[in-house]
Amino acid sequence: MLLRTTDPFRDFDRLAQQLLGTGTTNRPAVMPMDAWREGDRFVIEFDLPGVARESIDLDVERNVLTVRAERMPNNGDWQMLASERTRGSFSRQLVLGDNLDLDRIEASYDAGVLRLVVPVAEKAKPRKIEIGSTSPEAQPAAIEG
Repeated sequence: MLLRTTDPFRDFDRLAQQLLGTGTTNRPAVMPMDAWREGDRFVIEFDLPGVARESIDLDVERNVLTVRAERMPNNGDWQMLASERTRGSFSRQLVLGDNLDLDRIEASYDAGVLRLVVPVAEKAKPRKIEIGSTSPEAQPAAIEG
């Protein structure tokens, strides 16, 4: 059973969150994210607990990745006793570098975590450059005239 206790500090925190716009409002909230590089690919994970896969929307325009999601309140015959999880729309935009292949982004969603894998573009991968010779044997013969 969930018991509601009076805690003046918690009430102060809740008021500060509402005044600063970080509490449960209808404004989009930032979703927590981790990003790292694994060899020739970048991995980005967003925490979206309680969000249905169908409510997640991914868009790429030029080099801007936009992630939108929505956590809907439960409907039914119940009374809210505590409300600390933000509901409503969430969005996040990331500017991705030109060295990534945005046409080959892979996305998966499992256990409340949205995982994006973005490969490094072929043109940005390291490559060997052949070194030519400058010895006289390799030079074209001069035209005698």
